[in-house]
Amino acid sequence: MLKLDYIKHDCIFIRPGGTSRGVLKTKPSWIIKVSDLETGRFGLGEASIIPKLNPESETDVVNTLQWLKNHINQPAGYLDEYLINIPSVRFGIESALLDLKNGGNQIYFESDFIDKEKPIVINGLIWMNDFETMKSELENKVEQGFKCIKIKVGAIDLAEELKLVAFARSLSDSLVIRLDANGAFLPEFALNTLKTFAEFNIHSIEQPIKAGQILEMEKLCRVSPIPIALDEELIGINEPQAKQELIQKIKPQYIILKPSLLGGIASSEEWIKEAEKIGVGWWLTSALESNIGLNIIAQWAGKKNHHMPQGLGTGKLFSNNFEGPLHLIGEELYYNPKCPINSPL
Repeated sequence: MLKLDYIKHDCIFIRPGGTSRGVLKTKPSWIIKVSDLETGRFGLGEASIIPKLNPESETDVVNTLQWLKNHINQPAGYLDEYLINIPSVRFGIESALLDLKNGGNQIYFESDFIDKEKPIVINGLIWMNDFETMKSELENKVEQGFKCIKIKVGAIDLAEELKLVAFARSLSDSLVIRLDANGAFLPEFALNTLKTFAEFNIHSIEQPIKAGQILEMEKLCRVSPIPIALDEELIGINEPQAKQELIQKIKPQYIILKPSLLGGIASSEEWIKEAEKIGVGWWLTSALESNIGLNIIAQWAGKKNHHMPQGLGTGKLFSNNFEGPLHLIGEELYYNPKCPINSPL
């Protein structure tokens, strides 16, 4: 017999996180605990949403978790189908059940990341801010040893952003520069904007235009001088057939996988399967989870053993995060098996 408990945990940013959609000061999460009443073991998961980006609201999450308290003993397939439009909770339940199945020790996926403390290389993240602050952050990240930097663009003056990217390139000819526009550019101006950024040898740009503009995005992916990665475009596409159709229609160069937004690990694996069929690249990114959710995604990344830098550098953003096994040394993320997360419930 299983029992579900949950607790709200609002993650508080140490410094507000700026994107083209606005500035984040807090972010809601719910920590989920699924207990086996016979053995006393339990598994942990996290339902984390980014307001105005996740398809579900805070009310949707709470109502769904309340429903789950009375239905957690239903077959896993039934629960998965019920949660298909509530991706954050779907990920949280999937994770908690996986943890419980594996013994309740917060080991979600076995890999050299866990067993041999093999690090995962991540990109450094530069949040939207004023020019001088972003410039200082760039310098700090490069000094810390990051060889791949992701810069948020689309929220300040384009000339300032170009100046910032030029500065990033001046720091190192070999620096891998990723941009993330969060859908900020208008389709009619996007190509010219990408051409200006392309002068600085950009690795990729995430979601240059808003999601849902399929024809415009397909054309942009076809003619852009910068490889394009789909991010928000994937949200709300839940059925395998629909995933296949989107990938084959747009043919992006990359896709970005965020389990809290895409309905969990299994759902994200479906995206990888369809992407690899036609040679589309991918990498994993956290979506501002606490260290509970980040730990799960990092373990999945360790299992995948993917060669590209992953987007898992969000563990130190919050003043009230949970202490846990993940720690950064430069651009390398390590797992310390001696530092499990203490359950908050």
